Amino acid sequence: MAPASVYWEDIVIKQPTVGIVLAAGMSTRMGRAKQLLEIAGKPLLTRVVSAALESSLAKVVLVLGHEAQKLKTALGPIGRCERLQIVINEGYQAGMAGSLQAGLRSIKGQFPSVMFLLIDQPLIDAGAINLLLHRFWETDKGICLPKQGNRPGNPVCFSSFFYEEILRIQGDKGARELIQKHADDVLFVESDNPCFFTDLDSAEDLERLSAIHPDFF
Repeated sequence: MAPASVYWEDIVIKQPTVGIVLAAGMSTRMGRAKQLLEIAGKPLLTRVVSAALESSLAKVVLVLGHEAQKLKTALGPIGRCERLQIVINEGYQAGMAGSLQAGLRSIKGQFPSVMFLLIDQPLIDAGAINLLLHRFWETDKGICLPKQGNRPGNPVCFSSFFYEEILRIQGDKGARELIQKHADDVLFVESDNPCFFTDLDSAEDLERLSAIHPDFF
């Protein structure tokens, strides 16, 4: 099967890029809906979606599942933004792969690249997203993600060459195995910006964040 990326004079065209925000999970380890955690006066959901909308992403797809209606309400005015599309992953209980695929199917054929963003990264901002985007657009690599030493971070960008493989992922996992499989086609953007590596998976993570950023709470 020929790759879906667009080629012109041997240059892969990866612009424009759509952002897919994954927010369908049940937050089992956190014990409550982390999408609704108040961070600096805003629900975490709103912070991440706002950062994506303020960036150079051409469109933002928000994938919801668990308590979808409550999360839609929590978005407030930004939920009506023309660049925001909301997709419901009805099979969210099966894990992250279904959310990756629900978001990707909603835009397949429309965009030559995608950036997957996680809802549990409270420090992510438009500047960090744009840094990663521009490095991705400038390289001939088909995958791009931040890295600090041996520690990979998020968000992650993929050219449309990888869409079909992403649609074949199964279970409660993201695309890490795909990234490892195509290591020669990965650009790692070295960075010490904590926004790429700070996530909230558990109550302990929340305690650590509050100790570092007491002004957030």
